[in-house]
Amino acid sequence: MAIRGIRGATTCQADESSILSATGELLSAILKANPSLQTSDIASAWFTVTGDLQMVHPAKAAREMGWKDVPLMCASEIDVPGSLAQCVRVLIHWNTDLPQTAVKHIYLHDAARLRPDISHAD
Repeated sequence: MAIRGIRGATTCQADESSILSATGELLSAILKANPSLQTSDIASAWFTVTGDLQMVHPAKAAREMGWKDVPLMCASEIDVPGSLAQCVRVLIHWNTDLPQTAVKHIYLHDAARLRPDISHAD
C-alpha cells in the first residue's frame, strides 16, 4: 500500500468561526470527492494558514468532525508577496492502493485559482 497526497485549499474571513466552517467545508468536499477515503486510512494531515488567519488552528475543525486518531499539524504559510490571502491549505497523507492519478484534489472559493489544473469540486 502506498501513501498518496490529497491537496486542498479554501479561503475565508479572518475570524475563528469562519476558519473552522471553511476548513470543515473543505474536508467534507475532499471526503465526498474521494469516496473510499476513511479517516482510519489517513496517516496524517498538515494544515497551513496565511498570516491573516491565525485566530484558531484549522485542525480543530478536523477534530470536531471526528478525526480523533489522525495526527494533525498546523503551520503558517510562507508570506510570499502577492500570494492569495485568507487561505487555509491542507495536505492529507492517505494510505491507499489507488494510483495518485485517481486522487481528487479540492480547491474552494478564491483558492480554486491556485491549482485549476488538478482541482475538482464535483
